[in-house]
Amino acid sequence: MKKITIAIDGFSSCGKSTMAKDLAREIGYIYIDSGAMYRAVTLYALENGIFQGEDIDTERLRQEMDRIGISFRLNPETGRPDTYLNGKNVEREIRSMEVSSHVSPIATLDFVRHALVAQQQAMGKDKGIVMDGRDIGTTVFPDAELKVFVTASPEIRAQRRFDELKAKGQEASFDEILENVKQRDYIDQHRATSPLRKADDALLLDNSHLTIDQQKEWLKEQYLRACREAEEKGNDATPENTPAL
Repeated sequence: MKKITIAIDGFSSCGKSTMAKDLAREIGYIYIDSGAMYRAVTLYALENGIFQGEDIDTERLRQEMDRIGISFRLNPETGRPDTYLNGKNVEREIRSMEVSSHVSPIATLDFVRHALVAQQQAMGKDKGIVMDGRDIGTTVFPDAELKVFVTASPEIRAQRRFDELKAKGQEASFDEILENVKQRDYIDQHRATSPLRKADDALLLDNSHLTIDQQKEWLKEQYLRACREAEEKGNDATPENTPAL
């Protein structure tokens, strides 16, 4: 079966990453979490004094972008990729509320987006990938064979995030998380560079009241359909090898 590119976009905490990771593992594709890349840049900025209160020293960050190395390595225990920042596993750190509350302003910076989009496009040049984020189907891979836009109500997404943090043993406030979700929605949709929006040819999935199994089944059906359509169109951009992260 020919390999395709799968782009999954949507709002924060709507389950995009879980869907994308599970599908990639099931079909043998490479999973790339574009949101984790922006979180890694945010963590770097927080740890290196680039944030001054709520303000960002944009010139310093611009100068240091080439020092920020982001990669993904498969975790043998979870079977999923972990995010590494300059060689250090930061999967836990980038999911903290501190990073969550600072990532949207970082993601609005055009030079950050341009740098990370270039990396993402290089990672996916040989297809056989599942990538999730905010602008994958609109900016990173506008020609992806399968595009999905995921949404859910802010309250449901906040509850999911709250439950996730509590399960990891991290302190969390539902009200704080809900406010953060709403703020990120606004910023993501109104930024000047690559704002969050549904691609015209993307499939809409509101998973507010769907179980994880129901979402997985739906996504697998869409993948199989997209593969059949790619075969019918005679898509020949399907190398045997998948790119290394």
